[in-house]
Amino acid sequence: MNEHTGEYVKDVMTPGVVALRPGASLVEAARLMRDHGIGDVVVADGQRVVGMLTARDITVRAVAEGVDPLTVGVGAVCTRDPLVVAPGLPAREALALMRERAVRRLPVVENGLPVGLVSLGDLGRRT
Repeated sequence: MNEHTGEYVKDVMTPGVVALRPGASLVEAARLMRDHGIGDVVVADGQRVVGMLTARDITVRAVAEGVDPLTVGVGAVCTRDPLVVAPGLPAREALALMRERAVRRLPVVENGLPVGLVSLGDLGRRT
């Protein structure tokens, strides 16, 4: 990977967020992921990010455990209180945080509101 010190998260992130409330069902989350062609959604209580839910979370934490995906809310399965980054964070610092925390994607939050996602793929293409 090249390391461009002048790039920031805002330069490489995917703008916009697909989000669900914590009480949304896992089926609703899976359909939303399918319809948008994505593998994760932000879990938000109002405008505040409270979790991240991935397709793998649904498979490993729900289906494999035998929970009912129609009645279990995403808040029970998601990764709670995820690390978030600001758009003005240098991209190389975001990459270091992701490696340190062993996560593949992070919500980007500005003034308390989710504004996008940054993934290892985004950073790998640009940093």
